[in-house]
Amino acid sequence: MSDAAATEVERQSRLLLHGVVECEKREELSKRLARSLANGKPLRVKLGLDPTSTDLHLGHAVVLRKLRQFQDLGHHAIFIVGGATAMLGDPSGRDKTRPQLTKEQVEANAKTYLEQAFKVVRRDEANGAIEVVNNADWFLAKGFGDFIRLCSKMTVARMVERDSFAKRMAAGTPVSIHEFIYPLLQGQDSVEVRADVELGGTDQLFNLLVGRDLQSDAGQAPQVCITTPLLPGLDGKQKMSKSLGNYVGLAFPADDMFGKVMSLPDALMWQYAELLTARFAAGEGAAEFERLAAADPRAAKAALAEEITASFHSKEAAQSARQRFDRVFRDKDVEGEAPVVSIPAADAPTGKLWIAELLLKLGFVATSSEAKQLIAGRGVKVDGEAVVDWKAEVDLTRGPLVRAGKRRFARVVLGR
Repeated sequence: MSDAAATEVERQSRLLLHGVVECEKREELSKRLARSLANGKPLRVKLGLDPTSTDLHLGHAVVLRKLRQFQDLGHHAIFIVGGATAMLGDPSGRDKTRPQLTKEQVEANAKTYLEQAFKVVRRDEANGAIEVVNNADWFLAKGFGDFIRLCSKMTVARMVERDSFAKRMAAGTPVSIHEFIYPLLQGQDSVEVRADVELGGTDQLFNLLVGRDLQSDAGQAPQVCITTPLLPGLDGKQKMSKSLGNYVGLAFPADDMFGKVMSLPDALMWQYAELLTARFAAGEGAAEFERLAAADPRAAKAALAEEITASFHSKEAAQSARQRFDRVFRDKDVEGEAPVVSIPAADAPTGKLWIAELLLKLGFVATSSEAKQLIAGRGVKVDGEAVVDWKAEVDLTRGPLVRAGKRRFARVVLGR
C-alpha cells in the first residue's frame, strides 16, 4: 500500500470511528477500507430500522449520521426497512415483550419512514449513494423449510446468554419464543444484502454479532459491527423513545423541535452537541460551545437548539423558531405570536365545542385520549385559565386564546 493510500485509510478510519462505542473487528475495517481504495469498490454499509411507529426521532439520527459519514466517503449505504422484523418487535434492551404489530400497521408506519430518514442520509439511489430494501420482500416469500433451517443456526444456550434475556429470566419476566427469532432475522438481513459493515445502537450489538455468524455459515466474509451511543431522552433518564414521550421527532415542525431541545436538562447539552451536530462536536466549535456554556448556559442551549433545528429544516427556519421562542417564553408575548385559526360554523352550530374536540380540530393532539391526558395534567388553558374537565365547552364566539402545553397555542375564531 502506498503512503498516500495508508494515509487515506487512516483518515477514513479516524472519522468513521469517532464517537462510536464499539467496533467489532476494528482491524478488519482498516483492511476493507484499504481494499476498497485499491479496487474502487465501495463498502456495503447496512442499517436497518423497524417501522414500529410513524416517527423517527433524534435518537435514530445518531446512527443515521454515521451512515451518512460512510456515504460522504463514497461508500454504499443499504437502508433496510424492517417490514417483517417490525411484526416481531426487537427485544433489544426491553424489560418485557413488545406488542406485536400487524402487517397493515407496519406498512402504515413505514409510509413516512424514508422521508424522515432522508433528512439525514443522501437519497441519491440512482448514483449508488443508497439502496433501500424491505426485509418483508425476502422473509414473507420464504417457506417453512427455510424458516426451520434458519432457526437451526442458533442454540438456545447462546440466546439465553443475551444480557436482556438473562435479566428478564432472573426476574421471572416471561421471554417469548418469537423474541429468540428476532436476532436471527436481523442477522439473515446481513446475508441477504452481503453487508461489509453493519451499524446499530449499543443495544444492537448481540444482533449484529449474530449477523457475523450467519454470514460465516453462508460462506461470506463476516461484517464489521459498529455501535453508536444511545441518545438520552428529554427526561435525561432513559433512552429517547416515542413510547416514553421523551423524544424529538425528525418530522416535528421547526418551532416544536427548537422548543423541545430547549427543554433539555443542562447536563445533556454536551452529549446532544457531540452526537447531533458537526459544528459543536469537535475542534474550535467545541471550544466555542464550551466558552458559551460557561458564560451563559441558556444562550448555549439556544445555539444548540438552533443548530439541530437547522440540520433538519433550514438555517432560516431555525432562526425564525428561535426568535418566536424568545418572544413567547422570554418576553411572554403569547398573544402577539398566536396564529388565528378559523373553525367553520358548521362544525360548531351552537357556537361552542367541547375542549377535547377543539384540540383535535386545532391539530394540538392526535387522539381524544391524548387530549384527555393533557387536560388531566392541567396542560390546557383557555384565555389563561386551566381547563380541568375534558367535556368543558369553549365559546368560540369570544375568540378564545387556546393553549396546549408550552408551545402550542392559537386564537380561535368562528368562521362562516
